[in-house]
Amino acid sequence: MADTATPISTEHEDTICVQGGYQPGNGESRTPPIIQATTFKYTSSEQMSRLFDLSESGYFYTRLQNPTNDTVAAKICAMEGGAAAMLTSSGQAANFFALFNICNQGDHIVASSAIYGGTFNLINVTMRKMGIECTFVSPDCSAEELEAAFRPNTKAVFGESIANPALIVLDFEKFASAAHAHGVPFIVDNTFPTPINCQPIRYGVDIVTHATTKYMDGHGSCVGGAIVDSGNFDWLAHAEKFPGLCTPDDSYHGVVYAKDFGKAAFITKATAQLMRDFGSTPAPINSWIMGMHLESLGVRMERHCANALKVATFLKDDPRISWVSCPELPGDKYHALAEKYMPDGTCGVISFGVPGGREKVSAFLDHLQMIAIATHVADARSCVLYPAGTTHRQLTEEQLDEAGVGIDLVRLSCGIENADDIIADIRQALDAALGD
Repeated sequence: MADTATPISTEHEDTICVQGGYQPGNGESRTPPIIQATTFKYTSSEQMSRLFDLSESGYFYTRLQNPTNDTVAAKICAMEGGAAAMLTSSGQAANFFALFNICNQGDHIVASSAIYGGTFNLINVTMRKMGIECTFVSPDCSAEELEAAFRPNTKAVFGESIANPALIVLDFEKFASAAHAHGVPFIVDNTFPTPINCQPIRYGVDIVTHATTKYMDGHGSCVGGAIVDSGNFDWLAHAEKFPGLCTPDDSYHGVVYAKDFGKAAFITKATAQLMRDFGSTPAPINSWIMGMHLESLGVRMERHCANALKVATFLKDDPRISWVSCPELPGDKYHALAEKYMPDGTCGVISFGVPGGREKVSAFLDHLQMIAIATHVADARSCVLYPAGTTHRQLTEEQLDEAGVGIDLVRLSCGIENADDIIADIRQALDAALGD
């Protein structure tokens, strides 16, 4: 668990990418070391007992915490402007932990319907089996419609800053206002814009999650996730809603997280309970690799966004394409929200419509040469996917519509290649699949 931000004095996230999380002492390694170990040695059994009681900080087993993981978590925490953070083995694990850390059987979640298909399935199927219900609402819903979704047992509001793959920009302030009016935290998956382009905590978001597998790693090397707590939500002010944080934990001799750990309460509980019991910890080597790749995130995001805008402009002008979604594109439905919350850029992912049904969409994808068909996104290499036939395949047609995933939608993740080469590959594939 990382509960301290970088000591580097800077307000710029791209500098924190390089300098944050680790400051070597005299004669120490300039780059963070890999602590590729499962266990840690202590000379006093009493000290080890204190570690297990959470009365002293330290490391005793990598399934819970590891110094390499915590170093990278501290960097991400500083980038997001949070109070505490932790890494998980995947983005899916991060979203599950963020919700399950405060939801029990019989509880309820309000979530945006426009989210990644795997997350939708996690909440709508798996967590329902655990007795946790969810009401999905359109990200474009009115304040009145959002208000109607809440129940007395609602414990959290969840959404994505930029929806995957619909590219809907979430109105943070609208959802944060509703969540806080009902005394619950607002949780946002910030994977697509990354903290380089968006810091949701500035707009009332309480907890931020990431699939670090995407832009943070950016090279298709290692799966991972992260949770960052702002430290701003007052759990004790709503103690009756969150007994897990505000009443004694018998499995740790009566510790009360909200009282004993302050702004680090949420992350401490997630580490001490959920990581202990589920073991969804990343391998230190994966965290180290991702941490190295994080150093170039600021530079890469500039190129990703510039390429996406250039490709989206090309597609918009091609009469064979039925529609294009890119929040940075002037005239896009979500351009104003993108300008408000992400003025420096959004992400390198765009969506567009290929008319003619599944057969034509498949033909277009099959004729691409440089751009790979891959179940991946936000990589240095351009890749493409047909969500209705893959990541969102388990959704009904009604659920696809609610998620903003049409039957003609193609998701393109623009890499950091030359934009003209990306466009040339798209043009030749369109010519082959749809004709001139």
